[in-house]
Amino acid sequence: MIFDKFLGLFSNDLAVDLGTSNCRVFISGQGVVLSEPSLVAIEKDARGVPNVLEIGTRAKEMLGRTPPGVDVVAPLKDGAIDNFDVTSAMLRYFFTKAHSRRMLVSPRAVISVPYGLSQVARRVVKDAAESAGARDVQLIEKPMASAIGTGLPIGEPAGNMIVDIGGGTTEVAIISLFGIAKCTAVRTGGDKMDEAIIEHVKRTHNLNIGKPTAESVKCTIGNAMDMGEDYVMEIRGSDVVSERPRIVEVTSDEIREALAGPVNDILAAINGAFINTQPELRGDILNNGIMLVGGGSNLRHLAELIRRELKLSPILFDRPFDAAVLGAGQVLDDPRLMAKVAVSA
Repeated sequence: MIFDKFLGLFSNDLAVDLGTSNCRVFISGQGVVLSEPSLVAIEKDARGVPNVLEIGTRAKEMLGRTPPGVDVVAPLKDGAIDNFDVTSAMLRYFFTKAHSRRMLVSPRAVISVPYGLSQVARRVVKDAAESAGARDVQLIEKPMASAIGTGLPIGEPAGNMIVDIGGGTTEVAIISLFGIAKCTAVRTGGDKMDEAIIEHVKRTHNLNIGKPTAESVKCTIGNAMDMGEDYVMEIRGSDVVSERPRIVEVTSDEIREALAGPVNDILAAINGAFINTQPELRGDILNNGIMLVGGGSNLRHLAELIRRELKLSPILFDRPFDAAVLGAGQVLDDPRLMAKVAVSA
């Protein structure tokens, strides 16, 4: 313990939200210092060995623009590591960038992982973080981290529902007495919304667009419910037949229809978690409302649709992207809390 405190004088311990789409890093005493896409640009040599070219934001800028032999990959799938070596390289880059210098001493780390991740998969996450330079790595399930980050009273004998709409998955958890009483996860999130927009534009306008364009459409005119608004956006892509550049206009109404599938999946997950929990906890949730976090929760009018369709009271956290990493940061700074919520690997 004394040795750990001594090391702490020379290292900045950190918390990480290791997401399928984005990675965020929190440093004790500084707050959230880094938020970048979980993407890596790699080039394979003649033997097929991958060589990392760019990571994070720089890698995302290469999407759809890479020459032959270069790929932009997501080393995480549904929050689990799909490529150990690439994930380790990505984490090492983020750790070093977050510190704005070389790490003199390996930092302690708390990392949020999806609920229900197998112990083997958790071990892989821990090993990857240690390979990237961290020590004393602790894991916390993301719904719990998000609940802590939003300030929900997780230690009270009452049910609190949190809905985390991430890039790859949506997790709906009911938390009480420092534990997750119920959690439902579906492989629907921001990425599925982008895919739905890409498919709609191709089918309706005979235009191929990339993920960055679809994401821009989603964030600019995407919506979950008709509120009498009428937005129009110009987008550029390539004609399906001629492959020549072309510009078309898309409307908020058609994008809402395109997003109906992923949105309905999210509503079904929330409703399923609610009706399949204990009556006492359902009563608490009706009284307390449900907390919405994650990038997908920013979809325009999603909260209003939840209120209308499910008769629940949604609360949109003011920092939806940062909820999990803020919670992991609180755990990092509170050993007693860590003892209650950390999961084994």
